Formats: sequence, structure tokens, C-alpha cells
Amino acid sequence: MDNREEAQKPVLALIAHDQKKDDLVDFVGRHISHFSECRIFTTGTTGSRIIAEHKDLDLMPLKSGPLGGDQQIGGMIAEGNVDGLIFFVDPLTPMPHDVDVKALMRLAIVYDIPMALNRSTAEILLTNFAEQADGELDA
Repeated sequence: MDNREEAQKPVLALIAHDQKKDDLVDFVGRHISHFSECRIFTTGTTGSRIIAEHKDLDLMPLKSGPLGGDQQIGGMIAEGNVDGLIFFVDPLTPMPHDVDVKALMRLAIVYDIPMALNRSTAEILLTNFAEQADGELDA
């Protein structure tokens, strides 16, 4: 794959709270054809879990969320280097780094990138990216 093809791949950031990591790994497996067409950045533990199950993805794990991974992804969003965010949130468990999570969500809103916080909206986001890619192929 040349650099031009690499630049055309959508860039997704994937994050999951501890109680949602299994759900996200399962979600990636169910939609592996979509994810194989993307460049993926994840927070550390989430990325490790996904790579263990799906080794062939173009996936780069960053630091763990509480250790700065949320900020790394936030910086990528602010620089215009992320096309979409999938963040499987556990609304029933308090998070010690809740401020970081809110900041990341705020950046996604400010920079107007699609953000999915659960399985249903993540499926819509993936469908949208697939439709855009099909439209580019038809053009």
C-alpha cells in the first residue's frame, strides 16, 4: 500500500472503559471488514486487548487512558488527525479519570468529529464511513 492509499483510510480512535473492553473487542470482531479498512489508534489496554484477538489490523496503541492516552487521542483530534471516535462508556461505574474523559468528549464535539458512545451509534458511524468509501470509489 502506498502513502496515498494510507492517507485515504479513515482514522478511528477506539477507547473502552474497563467494564466495556470485552464489548469493544467483540464489536471489532463482528465488524472486522470495516475496521480492516481503517487506521486505528487506541488507548493502551484497549489496544492490547484488540490486538490479542485481531492481529492483522492497522492499530497503534497509545498510553493507557489514565496515564495520558485520553490526552494523546485528544491531541490527535485537535490536530485534525482523527475522523471518528468510538468510546464504549460504562455509565454505571465511577471513573477516577472522569475529567480526562469529559475533556476528550468535549474535543470531539468542538472539532465536530463523529463520536459513538455505545454499540448502536458505533454501527451507524461504521456504516457512514463505508458509504463514504463506496461513494469515493464510484466517483
